[in-house]
Amino acid sequence: MIQIVAVIAIVVFTLVCVLVGAWSSKQAGNVEGFFLGGRAMGPWLSAFSYGTSYFSAVIFIGYAGMFGWLVGAGSILIGVGNAVIGCLIAWLVLAKPTRRMTHELGASTMPEFFAARFGGPRMKVYAALIIFLFLVPYAAGVYKGLGTLFSAIFGGAPASLCMLIVALLTAIYLVLGGYIATAWNDLIQGIIMIAGIIIMVVLLMGRPEVGGPAEMFERLRAIDPGLVSFTGGSMRNTLFINIMLTSFGVWGMPQMVHKYYAIKDERSIKSATVISTVFAVIIGCGAYLVGSMGRLFIAADANGMPAIEGGYDNVVPTILMQALSNGVLPIIVLCVIMLLLLSASMSTLSALVLSSSSAVTIDLIGTLKPKLSEKSRMLGMRWFCVVFIAASFIFATMNISFIVNLMSFSWGVVAGAFIGPFLWGLYGKKFVTKAGAWAGLIGGPATVGILLTINIAISGFGVAKGLAPVFGVTAMAVSVVIVPLVSLLTGGRRAMQADAKAS
Repeated sequence: MIQIVAVIAIVVFTLVCVLVGAWSSKQAGNVEGFFLGGRAMGPWLSAFSYGTSYFSAVIFIGYAGMFGWLVGAGSILIGVGNAVIGCLIAWLVLAKPTRRMTHELGASTMPEFFAARFGGPRMKVYAALIIFLFLVPYAAGVYKGLGTLFSAIFGGAPASLCMLIVALLTAIYLVLGGYIATAWNDLIQGIIMIAGIIIMVVLLMGRPEVGGPAEMFERLRAIDPGLVSFTGGSMRNTLFINIMLTSFGVWGMPQMVHKYYAIKDERSIKSATVISTVFAVIIGCGAYLVGSMGRLFIAADANGMPAIEGGYDNVVPTILMQALSNGVLPIIVLCVIMLLLLSASMSTLSALVLSSSSAVTIDLIGTLKPKLSEKSRMLGMRWFCVVFIAASFIFATMNISFIVNLMSFSWGVVAGAFIGPFLWGLYGKKFVTKAGAWAGLIGGPATVGILLTINIAISGFGVAKGLAPVFGVTAMAVSVVIVPLVSLLTGGRRAMQADAKAS
């Protein structure tokens, strides 16, 4: 029965996504309409698009399972950090100046912003290459976790089949309707995600293994007192690093900043700030709360690892299959959760694809062939959407055991390259120089590369890959600090003094 309900759910879900794509196709007839929705997106569409792009299936499966097992209830702080820093403060600090400045500069992508703000066409090409090269492995990680639950529901069906469904469906509605189709589907998928996570938490809390919130904490305390420490106990440093990586990192990720470009007015920004923050609280905290229940459903082996095949990545799917695979209502709920994971993956994937295809079509090809017709640019964006999805699918089907670490590397490189130049570009006025911006763009990725090389030489790749979040946070810090320092040494101080005299 579970397979029949799951198939019906997937078919209905697919039809809705494709119909939305077909309906949106008329509004995506030019590059601005396809990529930015005509810069006329309302607060609900913008907020849900931001939130669903933020939380992929990796959050529910990889990160929630791993940190819930290692840290326990303290892992919920990652969700809190994502909501407060990654949504609330990010919207308050970035949304208005980004929208205003990109309108003034006529920039529709982050590479275009850098080129227009700092006067560097080569900067545009470099930034576009960073986006395209490093978002492919990140997008591949989006598929992670889907296959485990899918295979369990469909009796050992290959994980690649579920990945293929996600890839094909995302390609269809994205190619048809661009950002407008993505935003409307994000709204639908976001509602599914909210419903799924609330139902999941309520049902799991009522299970005898958990026994309700108070009993849950007592049982976790009996296993290890550190599992009920909201500062992470002995894992506090790991917890802090991952809060910083996943919360501040979105400030420099092009697929997230893109939402500020497309929102229609400043009044909408206020509403979108609240909506996206509430969404993040529900989804982020809910996901890590479920992950922290892993110890109550799964025994630990002699090494303290989950005694199940697949390790951390299989913690949440195992919980769900144990708790929800018997009875009509639990089966329906399990299928809703399957749609939750599909929604989380597709929304994040579509955001990454749009950013990557625009980097190639608008920034790379647009720089090399500035007289390219609107029709050719539109064709190029649609074509590269397909190419990017195909590349990420192939990458995801490769047997790479450290895909979550690989995502952290990609996140660190991209956010490390862009966060400093972007923040200082918004708030540095004339103080930030082109040399300073270049220092941030190169310094962030170079930091990841240098730290990775040193740690491989000292401890081997096995240890180095586990330090990917540390490398990413360090790269972001370097990017933010090095931009003003180099600017001071290359004319920034004179610009400040000139501005002071003029005022």
